[in-house]
Amino acid sequence: MLGNFSYCNPTKLYFGEDSLNYLNTELPRYGKNVVLIYGGGSIKKNGIYDDVMSILKENEKNVAEIQGVMPNPTVDKLYEGVKIARDHKADLLLAVGGGSVCDYAKAVSVSVNCEEDPWEKYYLRFEEPECETLPVGCVLTMVGTGSEMNAGAVITNHGTKQKIGHVFADEKIMPRFSILNPRYTLTLPHYQMVAGIYDIFNHICEQYFSGKDDNTSDYISEGLMRSVLHASRIANKDPQDYEARSNLMWTATWALNTLISRGKTTDWMVHMLGQSVGAYTDATHGMTLAAVSLPYYRYILPYGVEKFKQFAVNVWDVDPAGKSEEEVAREGLKGMENWMKELGLVMNLKDLGVTEEMIEGIAKGTLIMEGGYKVLKLEEIVEILKESLQGN
Repeated sequence: MLGNFSYCNPTKLYFGEDSLNYLNTELPRYGKNVVLIYGGGSIKKNGIYDDVMSILKENEKNVAEIQGVMPNPTVDKLYEGVKIARDHKADLLLAVGGGSVCDYAKAVSVSVNCEEDPWEKYYLRFEEPECETLPVGCVLTMVGTGSEMNAGAVITNHGTKQKIGHVFADEKIMPRFSILNPRYTLTLPHYQMVAGIYDIFNHICEQYFSGKDDNTSDYISEGLMRSVLHASRIANKDPQDYEARSNLMWTATWALNTLISRGKTTDWMVHMLGQSVGAYTDATHGMTLAAVSLPYYRYILPYGVEKFKQFAVNVWDVDPAGKSEEEVAREGLKGMENWMKELGLVMNLKDLGVTEEMIEGIAKGTLIMEGGYKVLKLEEIVEILKESLQGN
């Protein structure tokens, strides 16, 4: 383990088929004014909205709503939500939906009492809130982002073609509680399910492919990755398999609640590439990650070959006998490619609507991180994106 670190995660989780009942336990802790935040209306079709509203009414809450939160929440939508929460004098923000809805609620939380433009303060200058923030609770309906137990919030600015995530340093921005009922995820379309599965897997990869020390966090990551592989194959064949979906939901939470990033550096370049693609296309987040992952990992493999070999052996069961480190490492990536195709993930940027003319702009909009095995230059990002445009 490298350096000195702290670990604190205050989010209380309620997991299982009866977990929504615990909303009755949490609501009395907060004031009367609740803002209910949700997306395009699927929670009204599947009955979750009615169940949540019933509990809110039983607890005599005064409810305002922010509806229509999109899969890639925009800064304009953020401004709209801030006004609603201010006008309602909100005591609690209750997000019901997937990761984007949870992210959005956190962005509203840090912005309601902020006198500055939140886009400028949080997403361009990456500052921390100096104002009072609002508590957030989540009822999760889609898995992948881990937003239910972290302090991250991603917002898109279509005007500037930027999609930027801010992981806030203060744990008070994490949801105070999250309700995780795997049953809520069973109605998702297959495309959204597998996109979420890859988001889980890549969150782990982003924290795994860095450093050369013997690190407990990496061994935890390998176990989580193997769990994703096992459960994803079952869910891909039978999306109604509760056990598989419950394991995916639990793994998603632990993939990005800061646990496996302790005592090491982290990469996050796949996310930076994918988010820049998303700013141009509004494509599903997990699919943007899938499209750029293999070109990026093939490019950096020579700089971190020891870890890629460990990945091949411990995650993909590659037999290293009689092979060079690089041969073993590349077999691991081949195993990953085969699994991605088995799930039906998007494997190239063209299928997401990217054109040759967009590449330069996407590259320039990609934030460059320094925690991985190689700090990329602009021309290297262009090369990786061009390879992804052609297909893996």
